[in-house]
Amino acid sequence: MAGSIMRELQGIHIKSVGTVRNYEQALKNVATAMVNQGHHLRDLDYDRAIAYLELRSEEVGQKSLDIERQAIQSMFRHVTGKLSEGETLKVIKSEQEQILHSRAYTLEQTQAIASNQREQNALSTQIAYASGLRAKELITLLPIEERPADVRQNKDPLDEKFMHREGQRYSVIGKGGLVREVMIPDNLVQRLEERRLDQAIEVIDRNINYQQHYNIQAGRNWSQSFLRSSRHVLGWSNGAHGLRHSYAQERMDELRSHDLAREYALEVVSQELGHFRSDITEIYLR
Repeated sequence: MAGSIMRELQGIHIKSVGTVRNYEQALKNVATAMVNQGHHLRDLDYDRAIAYLELRSEEVGQKSLDIERQAIQSMFRHVTGKLSEGETLKVIKSEQEQILHSRAYTLEQTQAIASNQREQNALSTQIAYASGLRAKELITLLPIEERPADVRQNKDPLDEKFMHREGQRYSVIGKGGLVREVMIPDNLVQRLEERRLDQAIEVIDRNINYQQHYNIQAGRNWSQSFLRSSRHVLGWSNGAHGLRHSYAQERMDELRSHDLAREYALEVVSQELGHFRSDITEIYLR
């Protein structure tokens, strides 16, 4: 499929042999992802393309991500007609470097950071630490009864998810628009629900619109607050993403202490974190 699309592009729209080779490999990657979702490469539309690139942002660096975006963009313009000439796909920033370099915070360090923040930011810090959330996922929190989690194709939910933890189940919208289930400890749930808004508000974070249901800080604003507080209290910061490293490491220790096999524990934690890739979970354990 990727080869047939490149034959339509080569010579007329793309003359560089190197670019053709790079684009064809990029489209093969996209085609594989589409097949796994029960679709064909030519079925790809704008929303699916952005979802794909968001998921890939944790797996590849910026250069590879840009090549895949440009290959899809060229296909959309000149083959499938999903974009007109001059229209572009939104640029997605790679998070791979952030994941590779972030490091975990201890509970004591996280508590010290939160104690130096205002309540709206402190609560978000504690929830992110306890539940392994990304900054933008904090914006999208809702009780699981109000927004059930998606069923991810080829990935059945594991019974051991959140095993040995107590709390209430919520859902968040993660990478690629995937709605996943998370667990928040009861003591944080009480504080969170006290901040439930009577009516959802529209929030714009990094040029994306979200519906927010709780009066807490999230997204870029919370990330910046966390960075400032961490530097003030600890003298350094690994960024808010380090809290996901904390969650991964603590959950692995917890599951292994209850005799869960390491490979299976990796799969459980990968589902809880919302990337569904054990090899990515391994990076969080460094």
